[in-house]
Amino acid sequence: MKPAVIIVDMLEDSYKKKGNGEREEEKIVPKVRDFLKDCRSLAIPIIFACDSFLEGDFIFKGRFKPTAIRGTEGANVYKALEPEPIDMILPKRRFSAFFKTDLDQTLRTLGVDTVAIGGLNTHVCVLATAFDAVCHDFYTIMLEDLCAAHKKEIHDNTVEAYRHFSIYPLFRVMTSREFLEEFKQTLNPGH
Repeated sequence: MKPAVIIVDMLEDSYKKKGNGEREEEKIVPKVRDFLKDCRSLAIPIIFACDSFLEGDFIFKGRFKPTAIRGTEGANVYKALEPEPIDMILPKRRFSAFFKTDLDQTLRTLGVDTVAIGGLNTHVCVLATAFDAVCHDFYTIMLEDLCAAHKKEIHDNTVEAYRHFSIYPLFRVMTSREFLEEFKQTLNPGH
């Protein structure tokens, strides 16, 4: 396994509505931050896939309110995740981190064969990125404890719908701990 981690849409604008730490999107922040530290210590590349829309973007003609406008602070990676200079930032204009970006080429340059995906929202951008990862011939892992939707039941239903998906083991659902344990086993086979 030669993995990379993709964290989707955990942006300043995603967290500008301050809660008391009980919003689903807020609950995963400490877990994601700690997981990324572990990944860096294991030399697993980290890619932040960030919504980066233009003023008047087509996507805003639906119910989607203008957010994450390119060049604004709101389109930046959420500071509480403590991004590092070695992390890659990938601006994206649509749901999937693969759509009209250089993500496929970047992953191939890095020799990646597996992507582990977390972030917001489980049922939209995380799922779209996961499907496109499989379509680009990458083993794909949805990190169930590092994803969130605005309602817990939406997240839970999405995760359950794909836990035993018909293309297993190409697409799997697992926790961040399970992913790291599996990766460490590939570093020390037989131990």
